[in-house]
Amino acid sequence: MSEHLPAAAARLTVAVDRLADRFRAMPQSRLLGAVPGHPSRAAAVLALARRLADAGRALEGLPALEVPDCGAFAVGDQLAVTGHDLALAAGDGHPDVLAAALADVEATDRATG
Repeated sequence: MSEHLPAAAARLTVAVDRLADRFRAMPQSRLLGAVPGHPSRAAAVLALARRLADAGRALEGLPALEVPDCGAFAVGDQLAVTGHDLALAAGDGHPDVLAAALADVEATDRATG
């Protein structure tokens, strides 16, 4: 899918997919392990998914809707969906939003590593 997106949006989807895949493969003990600022790695990624969803909806002129907490094993999928939605909403017309989102994904990746 990223091959059909503008370069900045494609970079975001690649980073999102990498982090989402890591969380999909993570054992429960690691998912539930605390990280600075969050009670668990899963909570940190859910918070990221919520921020990405809010940014995407804002670009579409829609009000924020909270991404539900569907449990630790769902956060990888929630991240993938919200990250891809944001990339599509931003296209190539919002490089600042894409850059901020990419920085957020990378920071969360480091914090949960």
